[in-house]
Amino acid sequence: MFKFLKEKIKGALSIFSEKVEDAEVKKEEIKEEILEEKQIEKQVTEPVQIKKHEEKIVLEVREETPKVKEIKQEKVEIIEKKEKKEEVKVIPNKEETVEQKSPEKKGFFAKIAEKITTTKISEEKFDEYFWSLELALLESNVAVEVIEKIKNDLKKELTETQISRGKVEETVLNCLKKSLSELFIEEKFDLISMAKKKKPFVICFVGINGSGKTTTLAKMAKYFQDRKLGVVMAAADTFRAAAIDQLQIHADKLGVKLIKHDYGADAAAVAFDAIKHAEAKQKDVVLIDTAGRLHSNSNLIEEMKKITRIAKPDLKIFVGESITGNDCIEQAQKFNEAINIDGIILSKADIDEKGGAALSVSFVTKKPILFLGTGQEYSDLEEFSKEKILKNLGL
Repeated sequence: MFKFLKEKIKGALSIFSEKVEDAEVKKEEIKEEILEEKQIEKQVTEPVQIKKHEEKIVLEVREETPKVKEIKQEKVEIIEKKEKKEEVKVIPNKEETVEQKSPEKKGFFAKIAEKITTTKISEEKFDEYFWSLELALLESNVAVEVIEKIKNDLKKELTETQISRGKVEETVLNCLKKSLSELFIEEKFDLISMAKKKKPFVICFVGINGSGKTTTLAKMAKYFQDRKLGVVMAAADTFRAAAIDQLQIHADKLGVKLIKHDYGADAAAVAFDAIKHAEAKQKDVVLIDTAGRLHSNSNLIEEMKKITRIAKPDLKIFVGESITGNDCIEQAQKFNEAINIDGIILSKADIDEKGGAALSVSFVTKKPILFLGTGQEYSDLEEFSKEKILKNLGL
């Protein structure tokens, strides 16, 4: 899951880091060269001064009387010994110096941590460095709004504060992880408790054709059955005869009652009848399947609004294909504008290598992701966990 995005982020961060590292290493090398030049100048100047001083003393001693000469000679010897001690310096071996100036290849964060005490990147340089990560996110179908958020978060952390030596890797990774974790709306729905409090608990599933809506509804039926709740299905997709037949197959396999009308019947009437049947039979949950509607088809959108007005569902769940990326995000936005969805289920997440929809759809719609579809079996429905998403991304 999300392997493509994981590799893209890893590679982009590596490029980002190397650019930061190169800039900092160059600064450090210039500083080292200046210090070396000053040290050499000092070493060259000091011996010359000492020699002149020695000559002066020696000349003065030659002109003195033997007794004075003897006393001053002792002073000269003491001074010379002291100055020689001061002149003794450890001169590094040339080979060792070369080795020190040629650090072995290491990762981005490790190199920066070794080379600097603190670092701060200018905004101009940050924009240049971030481009590789921005491109990786775009290739992974991450929404533009999400990329801007990540960019602003990283920029604030890396350009407005000094990063301590040894904390560079930790700072950048934590900043990225924090930014990504904030993309997900963490509103939790305890569906079982909600279903037990209000009978029947009505859920309406919406989405376009082929998004996995009907299969997801069947998985949800199994989810409630496993928790000892009675379920009724409503075949409100009356625009396709095959959809009614498909749902009937699932109902038979699961042992669930399906309320259906003939092909072309009023979809809202089917939903209404299913709710009345659940009330009469004391069933806990009603799951309404609706016709796949393109978000651009205004007539079908109006039909969906009619169903929600009559059925008054407790939850309206958008089902979208995770693998469709930006299309899924746009669809979710349109459905949310039309009927104000309550939550999202992403189908086919197990085969989604890019992960753009999973990272973006909740942030863009401000609605929580409830489940991920991870296969064709009824049990292949995982409750959404942002920690698992971040783990799959290597964070």
